[in-house]
Amino acid sequence: MTTPAAPLPIGPDVEAHAARLPERVPLEGRDVVLVPIDVAAHGPTLYALSHGPEREAQWLYLWDGPYPSEAAFLENLAQKAVSTDPFFFSIVERATGRAVGVAAYLRITPKDRVIEVGSILFTPALQRTRGATEAMFLMARYAFDTLGYRRYEWKCNALNAPSRRAAARLGFQFEGLFRQHMIVKGRSRDTAWFAMIDRDWPAIRAAYEAWLDPANFDADGRQRTPLIMPSIPAPVIPAP
Repeated sequence: MTTPAAPLPIGPDVEAHAARLPERVPLEGRDVVLVPIDVAAHGPTLYALSHGPEREAQWLYLWDGPYPSEAAFLENLAQKAVSTDPFFFSIVERATGRAVGVAAYLRITPKDRVIEVGSILFTPALQRTRGATEAMFLMARYAFDTLGYRRYEWKCNALNAPSRRAAARLGFQFEGLFRQHMIVKGRSRDTAWFAMIDRDWPAIRAAYEAWLDPANFDADGRQRTPLIMPSIPAPVIPAP
């Protein structure tokens, strides 16, 4: 008699509905607001804050830039303003009204409910500020709570140590290294792969909200408690 073969493992059932595409609406925070790119209003300030000999390093791991002139930068920004994937926002300081950064959703796959955050340009005016963290929180919250995605990705050049540290601090979990994944600006790129998923999001959201609470900052804007993400078990790779 032949012994019946054990059934092959398959993944759990998932509700078959698509996530929503992002819309050109403001994402409101206390320190920053993310808005659709307005080339005339945002472009000159973004160019001034992101260009100059001492600022070229911030473009090192990005797809584009730095640009040879303000006109070239504005021309590219106009393309980003109408792009749907990547889907860009300007990051605007509430206190000053000036644009201090840009970030995008990309590789948007509503059917699988997967979306990525990337093409992030934080000018020196935004770097290491409460608004920088808030901007990333606003994009994650919009992706999970409003648009209905189940997986939120972060990818970066494996040599980009600051980006890898930022991903871990912001609640993304390292999932692996894709060797020789891309050629960017004529150079080989290994890609570090990070993600957070919907079942972990409520605890991650609570960590953001606790850190961003005004009570967590003193009169000089210094944090009282650092951003501490929940401990999430590493993914288990099924045995072959």
